[in-house]
Formats: sequence, structure tokens, C-alpha cells
Amino acid sequence: QIKLMQSGGDSVQTGGSIRLSCVISGFTPDFDGGYCLSWFRLIGPLRWAVATLHSSGKTTYHKSVTGRASISMDGGQNTVYFNLTDLRPSDTETYSCALEKRGTWCSPSDSYYDAWGQGTQVTVSA
Repeated sequence: QIKLMQSGGDSVQTGGSIRLSCVISGFTPDFDGGYCLSWFRLIGPLRWAVATLHSSGKTTYHKSVTGRASISMDGGQNTVYFNLTDLRPSDTETYSCALEKRGTWCSPSDSYYDAWGQGTQVTVSA
């Protein structure tokens, strides 16, 4: 059974930074096209990826976090990180990591993902 366990998240002041972690267990890649690990939050009414990481190393970022965010994976390939700097009150949200087991590219839509972390609240105060 695939499990994603998140940690991190906090209440921070505007201008601060956060680092979220997501430990993946029970997953063995079995698709030559690769897989995706992404971080989601609500963008308007939709849960949308703010950062995606393909197993090839390709990353994408939503325009709301471009220049402030980074997504990465540890060398052991079982933990994905999300760093966000220059935090703003508009970043206040629940952030969730997600795994798409088989994907040649990483969709920002939550419809394609197979497993989810439990969600972590980030609150940014002015």
C-alpha cells in the first residue's frame, strides 16, 4: 500500500519561509515513462499543483509561486520537499503532496494522482 506522510508547515510571518516534506513508502516505479510527485493547494476553487517534479528531474511551478518555490527529492528517492520563500498571506492554505504512479508528464490537475498525503496547514500572518 502506498503511503505519503507529510511533515512541516507552520504559522509564519510575511516574508518568512517554509519547508514541507513528504515521505513516500510502498511505491515501486514500474513505468518506463516515469512518475510524478507534486504539491497541491487550493487555487481559487480548485485544488491545483503549485509544484511538480517528474522522475526525469523536470520541474514546473504555478505562476503564483514562481521564483519563490522549489521542489526536490532526496537521493534515496523516498522524500520529496517543497520550499517556499517570501511568504505572503495569500500563501495561507493546506498543502498536500501527491503521487502519480505512471506519467510521462506531470499534470497540475488533481484528477491524475493516485495517492495523497494527509495535508499540512501553512498560515502566513501579515
